[in-house]
Amino acid sequence: MVITGERTVPGIWHENYWFRRHEVVYESLRDRVRGVRVLEAGCGEGYGADLLRREAGSLVALDYDEYATGHVRTAYPEVSVVRGNLVALPYADAAFDVVVSLQTIEHLWDQDGFVAECVRVLRPGGLLVMSTPNTLTFPPGNIYHPKELEPGELHDLVAHHAKVTSLVGLHHGARVAAWEQDHGSLVDAQVATPYEQWPAPVAEVVRSVRTDDFVLREGDDADLAASLDLVVSAVRD
Repeated sequence: MVITGERTVPGIWHENYWFRRHEVVYESLRDRVRGVRVLEAGCGEGYGADLLRREAGSLVALDYDEYATGHVRTAYPEVSVVRGNLVALPYADAAFDVVVSLQTIEHLWDQDGFVAECVRVLRPGGLLVMSTPNTLTFPPGNIYHPKELEPGELHDLVAHHAKVTSLVGLHHGARVAAWEQDHGSLVDAQVATPYEQWPAPVAEVVRSVRTDDFVLREGDDADLAASLDLVVSAVRD
C-alpha cells in the first residue's frame, strides 16, 4: 500500500518499528481468538487480520476505506473482508465472540458510537479488545487522528458500554530501552527527519526491531501514562 501516514505497512524497512509495534499486540491475541467468531473492526492493510484468522474459528475484516479493502482482497485472499461503516456495523446483535480493533479509534470522530457498535455485535460475555496510541507520549500532529486518548479517557469511553477487565500499556523492551539510554528517544529520532537522513545508528536499529522488543504490562497510573500504546479489554454484560 502507499504510505501516507494513515496506516502501518509491513515489508518496508523504514516502517519496521511501527509495524512491529502494532504486530506485537496482534500476536498477544492469538489465544483469545482461538476457535471463535472474530470481527476486526478497522483492518487497515490486513496483516493483522491474516495473522488472527489462522487461529480464529472464523474472522471477518472490516474497513470503511475502499482502497484498503481492495488491497486486503489482493494481498490476503484467505481473509474475508467487508467494506462497511464502523459506526453502523452491518451485523446483527451478538454476531461475534470477539471484536478486535487496533489503532483505529483515534481515526474516528464518533468514538462513543464506534464503541457502542462494537459492543452491540458481541454476544453476552463476548470480548472487546481495542488499542490506541497514548496521546501523552505520541508525537503530536498526525492529521489522521481527530482525537487521541489518554489512559483514563480510553478506560472511561469503553466502560460506558462494557465491563473493562484490563488496561495495559505497551513499552519498549530492554534492548530498545538500552539503545535509547545511549542515543535518546527512538521515536523522536524517526520523526525528526525524513528516513533518508536518519543517522546510521537510527536506521540500523529500526531495521532490526522485532516484536519481542516490546512488552505489554499492567501498571499504576504513572506507568500507563508513560506507555507508548494502550490496550483495553472489556466484556459485554
